[in-house]
Amino acid sequence: MAEKTPSTPPAEPPTGFNLNEFNSTTALTEKQRLEDDEEYHPFEHREVAKPFSTGGALAHLLKSSLGTGILAMPMAFKNAGLLFGGIGTVVVGFLCTYCVHILVKTSHDVCKKGRIPLLGFAETVGKVFELGPVPLQRFSNAARLFVDYALMATYYSAGCVYIVFIATSFAKVVNYELELGWDVRIWIALMFVPVWVMGQIRELKYLVPFSAIANLFIVITFGVTLYFMFNVELEFHDKPLFSSFAQLPLFFSTVIFAMEGIGVVMPVENTMRKPQHFLGCPGVLNTAMITVIVLYAVMGFFGYVRFGDIVEGSITLNLPQDQVVAQVAQILIALAILFTFGLQFYVPMDILWRKIQDRIPKEKHNISQIAIRTGIILIMSAIAAAVPNLEPFISLVGALFFSTLGLLVPAVVETVFKWPNALGPFKLLFVKNIIVGVFAIFALVSGSIVSIQEIVEIYRGEGEDH
Repeated sequence: MAEKTPSTPPAEPPTGFNLNEFNSTTALTEKQRLEDDEEYHPFEHREVAKPFSTGGALAHLLKSSLGTGILAMPMAFKNAGLLFGGIGTVVVGFLCTYCVHILVKTSHDVCKKGRIPLLGFAETVGKVFELGPVPLQRFSNAARLFVDYALMATYYSAGCVYIVFIATSFAKVVNYELELGWDVRIWIALMFVPVWVMGQIRELKYLVPFSAIANLFIVITFGVTLYFMFNVELEFHDKPLFSSFAQLPLFFSTVIFAMEGIGVVMPVENTMRKPQHFLGCPGVLNTAMITVIVLYAVMGFFGYVRFGDIVEGSITLNLPQDQVVAQVAQILIALAILFTFGLQFYVPMDILWRKIQDRIPKEKHNISQIAIRTGIILIMSAIAAAVPNLEPFISLVGALFFSTLGLLVPAVVETVFKWPNALGPFKLLFVKNIIVGVFAIFALVSGSIVSIQEIVEIYRGEGEDH
């Protein structure tokens, strides 16, 4: 779920949460090996040191989803209209939930077929190709690497959105109070040091207190935002039910960015005490996503009604600047995103470091970590400075990365795993996945094009101003 966060910001990891499950290698013990004619039940062979409960899994998914993504929903409704925005949010939410479902279900089936207790996201994709049709088996390693690198690109890109969000929020308050005319790029440069400090934290246990504080700040900010949303009489008559077809790609990209949390799903499911409760009805996934869809739709609908076409990439930026409470909320949400940047940055760094650490002498691991993290944060800050506008940036990240990982990959994975004899009557499952894949490619291509056009228009406007 995006917190995107980046899409939604990551919450503190629950006990037993192991980020190596993004691409871990699960070794079978002799005790776990069964006779070929005996049915294998993966859940019975999982050995998680400190698994967490069904309620803990639900809480984690909810906390991972209710971050910056929900604050961008009013902007999504601006690009869709009230009626289409409401219907579209439900449809996209259902589609995202369904794709997570087929990914997790396929992972379970692969574990059963391959006699493996659990698999991460990238491992599942690699194993599906390995066990799939013979012509595709040679692509198993490439498929696993694709997901790994796509996850890294997704989290790094979401981190760039975080940097823009932090800088924009501080700029909004401080520029107003001190009557400064500083461009947001100056604030991005000023934010480098605190962002760099958070990005140097390598142990999850040191990130937990920051995430706890961030959660408190987010709750306070939501409360203040809701107050200012409903403290005046809302006017519905001047808000269109449908915007225009040209704006729909921005709507879909933003909603996908806000709702997708595909990267955190497998680690959560893999560390549950009763993983059989993750899917099904009601199930952890369905309960979490229904809650998220309702909250996102309500925030998007009433946020757009309240602020109309002036709504910004985060609704907190629309709060009245002359109100101290609103200023405090804007600073608190900026600090909350700053404090969650460490966990957002931890995930791709964990994947990257495991790939390169064996090539670096052990005595140089520490200085190498510092240098690599510093270099990547510099690049992220440069990208943020190049695109310092939240609206098109959020849409671009959602279109490029979350539509690929969250929609296209699960559809491909299920198709490959069930090919050719388990696709149902008239190969309806294949037809269904073709439809999902076409929508994902539509969101990717059209969302990227429109977002880039928006960015170009912004740059042209800046050039004319100067």
